[in-house]
Amino acid sequence: MSGAVSAFAPASVGNIGVGFDLLGHAVDGPRDIATVRRIDAPAVRIDSIDGDIAGVERLPLEAARNTAGGALLALRDALDLPFGFALSLHKGIPLGSGLGGSAASCVAALVAANALLDAPLPREALYGFALDGEVLSSGSRHGDNVAPMLLGGVTVATASRALRIEVPSWLHAVVVHPDQVLETRRSRAVLAEPYRLPDLVQQTAHLAQFLLGLQRGDAELIRDGLRDVLVEPRRAPLIPGFAAVKAAALDHGALGSSISGGGPSVFAWFASREQAERAAPAMREGFVDAGFDARAYVTPVDAQRADVLAAEPHARDVKRVGGR
Repeated sequence: MSGAVSAFAPASVGNIGVGFDLLGHAVDGPRDIATVRRIDAPAVRIDSIDGDIAGVERLPLEAARNTAGGALLALRDALDLPFGFALSLHKGIPLGSGLGGSAASCVAALVAANALLDAPLPREALYGFALDGEVLSSGSRHGDNVAPMLLGGVTVATASRALRIEVPSWLHAVVVHPDQVLETRRSRAVLAEPYRLPDLVQQTAHLAQFLLGLQRGDAELIRDGLRDVLVEPRRAPLIPGFAAVKAAALDHGALGSSISGGGPSVFAWFASREQAERAAPAMREGFVDAGFDARAYVTPVDAQRADVLAAEPHARDVKRVGGR
């Protein structure tokens, strides 16, 4: 294929509380869009970056410093392509939100560029290139955001493999993003101190129950497992309003609630869409009461993966509650 291709990548919830740097799920909500063209020069260039999010003007246009550009450079070099790519990005996922904004840019660019290859790669084969891009932003090579964006739904992300987990269709999530910014490097810094062995054992037990609950479609096992005793206690003080948002989720029957990625966004899982929609306004109000406007998104946990756009590139079809 020649010409230009546009693709979107969804937001994501990294960690899912109990699976730090390991688990993630896609979100039907905000998204990034990449438009990629083949060019004759064996290089990657970024022609433009736009969007209606704060700070978009600070994102680097130099390909080697940009997550999307870095991912395309890794793809081009690995395949020894005789051509290059020109890239335009439309940012829809807020920066420093805990929703995988840096990951979405590189995944959208890879999906679009892959469609331009004479022999497109299997989706799983893009995972390593996505990690090459993501590390430019986060400073570490973890795939809990890029994996669910590439594959959709819930995924396990290891150093070398992205694996999709089948989950019950009744699972829905509320993801609330406040008007706060929490840089990934700052949220990771609070995790530097060693953890006690009993806490690690407890977290492992929670992870095992959580994964078994997904496999069996057992809401009570999911509820018992969706409890983070390692990361959440250290990051929660960085997020004004977190305790109120989580309490609102649990008061409305959530199976569990925690921090999305590095924060400040907060997610909660529910056993039905109806429960999630009832909880969303109350969860949003927890941030509003703390002095921050917020948007609440209701999404299936088994949300759509990144894909080539067949319609107008900036179209939106999002269930959103409140906020600007």
